Amino acid sequence: MPDHKEWYKLDLSAIVYPTLQRRDFSSTYRLSVLLKEEVDPDLLQQAVDVTLPRFPTYKAAIRKGLFWRYLEPNDRPGPFVTPDVKNPCQPMSFKANNRYLLRVYYYHNRISLEAHHSLGDGTGGMCVLMTMTAEYLRLLGHTEIQNGGFVLDVNEKPDPEELEDAYMRYANSKICPPRPGEKTYRIRGTKEPFYTLNIIDGIMSTSEVAAVSKRYQCSITEYFNAVLLYALLKKQAKDKRFHVKPVRIAMPVNLRRFFPSKTLRNFITMIYPGVDPRLGEYTFEEIVAQVHHYMRYYVNDKFLRADITTNARTQSHPLIRVVPLFLKDFVVRQFYTKVQDRNSSAGLTNMGALNVHESMRPYIERIDICMGQPFSSRTNCAIISFGDVLTVNFASSIVEADVERYFFRKLVKDGIHVKVESNREIPEASES
Repeated sequence: MPDHKEWYKLDLSAIVYPTLQRRDFSSTYRLSVLLKEEVDPDLLQQAVDVTLPRFPTYKAAIRKGLFWRYLEPNDRPGPFVTPDVKNPCQPMSFKANNRYLLRVYYYHNRISLEAHHSLGDGTGGMCVLMTMTAEYLRLLGHTEIQNGGFVLDVNEKPDPEELEDAYMRYANSKICPPRPGEKTYRIRGTKEPFYTLNIIDGIMSTSEVAAVSKRYQCSITEYFNAVLLYALLKKQAKDKRFHVKPVRIAMPVNLRRFFPSKTLRNFITMIYPGVDPRLGEYTFEEIVAQVHHYMRYYVNDKFLRADITTNARTQSHPLIRVVPLFLKDFVVRQFYTKVQDRNSSAGLTNMGALNVHESMRPYIERIDICMGQPFSSRTNCAIISFGDVLTVNFASSIVEADVERYFFRKLVKDGIHVKVESNREIPEASES
C-alpha cells in the first residue's frame, strides 16, 4: 500500500458502494449546469485539468487491499471531456477511463459531471462541478468570477478537513437505534435493455412550489415526499395486489446541516418517511401530515448522531476488521439485496437551493441533478433549485412511467406549472 500520506481510506458510506458494483450497475450520480452560451470543449478540458488537482480524493483511483478498499492518487492522463450521451450514469468500471471514477460531458450549453459515490456525495461533487465551471468562465474571459460557496480556490491547498471521514468524528452516541426491517411495496415493471436509463425532468417555478407547500403548511422537501408517496400509493392501487404493503421513501440527509464539517467526501445518512395503507386509505393532507411529523421527529442532531454511530460501530468491530475483503463483500451484498434495498419503494434527494456568488449568477441558466440508475426496479427522484427554476429529475431502468405520471399530475392539480423534458418518448403533452 502507498505511503500513508498518499492514500485515503474509504469513508463510512463509500465502503458499501464498490460492494454493490455489477456489470450493469454502478453507484453513480450526475450533476449538470446549463450556461447561457455554447460550451467550448477545448476550454472546458483546460478547466478540468486546472481544477481536478485541487480535489485529491476525486483525482484518485480505487484499489483493493486484503481487508479494505482505498483511494490512491491518479496521475494518469484524463479525465477527458467528451460529448454527452443519451443514457447517462452508465456503469463505471474501476479499471476503465484510466481508472478515473468521474466523467465530464458537454452538450450545447450544458456541462455535466458524473461521479462514483465512492468519491463523495452530491455536495462534494457540486464543489468539483462549480469550481470547474468557474475556471471555464474565467478562461472565456469572465475574469470577474469570484470564489465562494461551492467554488473553491484552485491555487489553495486542500483543507485537511475536506479530506476527512467526518462520520468518525461525530459517531459518539451512547445508543444505536434499530434499522427499519419491514419489506415495502416494490414497483413491478418491464426492465429496459442493458445501458438504458430513462430520464424525465420536470421544470417549474420555485416560488409556485413554495406557495403550494405553504398552503399545506409544510416545507418543500416534505411536500415533494408527500407527492411521491401519493404517486406510489396510486401505483400500488393500480397494480391491484392481493396484499398491500407499506410505502416508504429512502431519503438522504446532508449531515453538514447538523454537524459542522468541510468534508467533500460522503457525509449523509438515510431516513425513511412513509405511510402504511394497511391502516386505511390516506388523503393527501394526511400523507403531508405524516411526512411532516416524521421529519420533525427524526431529522435532528440527536437521532442522526445515533444513526451514524450504528454504522461506525459495525465497521470498527475487531472481528469485522480482520475479515477478508471478499467475505465482507459477500455479506454486505446479501444484506443490501435482501434487507436494505427492500426497506424503501423509491429514492428521493433534495439538494435545496444552490447559491453561487453574484459574479457567477448571470452566466447560469439552471442546475440539474440525477441520482442515477436505481439498484433495483424502481425510480429515483432528485430535486434542486437555482433562483426561481426548480428541477425534479426522475431516473429509472423500467419501461413504465406510472409513478412519474401520477407525480406530475398531482403537481399540476395543485396549481404548479410543469414543463417536462426527457430522453425518452413521452406520449402525453410535454407541458401542463
